[in-house]
Amino acid sequence: MAAVVLAAGVFATGSADGAGGPAPQAAVLAPEAPAAAADSCDPTVSLPPRKVVGTKIAKIIERDTLLVGVDQNSYNWGFRNPKTGRIEGFDLDLAHAVAKSLLGNPDKITLKTVTTAGRADALDKGDVDLIARTMTINCEHKIAFSAPYFRIAQRVVVPKSAHAKTLAEALNGKRACVAKTSASETELKRDPHGTVSVRAMENQLDCLVLMQLDEVDATLTDSELAAAQVAQDPRVEMVGEPILPGWMGVGMDQKDTDLIAWVNQVLIDWRASGGWQTSYDHWLRDTMGAPDPYLP
Repeated sequence: MAAVVLAAGVFATGSADGAGGPAPQAAVLAPEAPAAAADSCDPTVSLPPRKVVGTKIAKIIERDTLLVGVDQNSYNWGFRNPKTGRIEGFDLDLAHAVAKSLLGNPDKITLKTVTTAGRADALDKGDVDLIARTMTINCEHKIAFSAPYFRIAQRVVVPKSAHAKTLAEALNGKRACVAKTSASETELKRDPHGTVSVRAMENQLDCLVLMQLDEVDATLTDSELAAAQVAQDPRVEMVGEPILPGWMGVGMDQKDTDLIAWVNQVLIDWRASGGWQTSYDHWLRDTMGAPDPYLP
């Protein structure tokens, strides 16, 4: 079913009568999981996986929909399909898997589009329950993360006409573009790599547009988004070596320990059932090739 517009930037999928059966867990409060691991800056560490209904999950079950912050501009990850009007992609498949586990129906989900810079604020304000939006696990984001679900690195994208071959040739003395509050912006603040100026935009796709307009010379972004830019515009390419290897995770509020643990179990189940691989093959294999190992 096509997405139904609820409000500016908010979408819901699924049947209007809520068909799909009750949630698989009764809304009985259980002791919350300990919070310590959620504060860890080790990208491979999160709360132990388990499916126990606590305060946050009880609220989601009572509401009967999962509120998810997503992108609509990242090709094959979270993008609006012009043929269907739906927001689709790898991260959306993951979000639907969480909704199915929590509520018994993958379409009991309300999507709210958020910018790269607005991801943490959306959680802080309670606008969403979780963020499934190519989010790099790091200490700069003052939120909790799931266990990692995708290996990434930083890559630079340039117009083919630049004839750059290395990271230095792409960035040294050039105008670079990054998404605000992204790992790429953090890296260029730490080490400009010789760039003359840095433009920080709301979304990484804005950087592709600026390159097309010849207003910047290069974009630094996560490897999966770099591959998406190349897939969208054959006039650009990734060059140079990957830097800053890292992981993507689902972002959640630190206090929602029951949801963090539940999502971690969903990630295990999604992988074991073949859902992760099926989604990868459908959305990403053509642009990214064989994936790196899922877990460290």
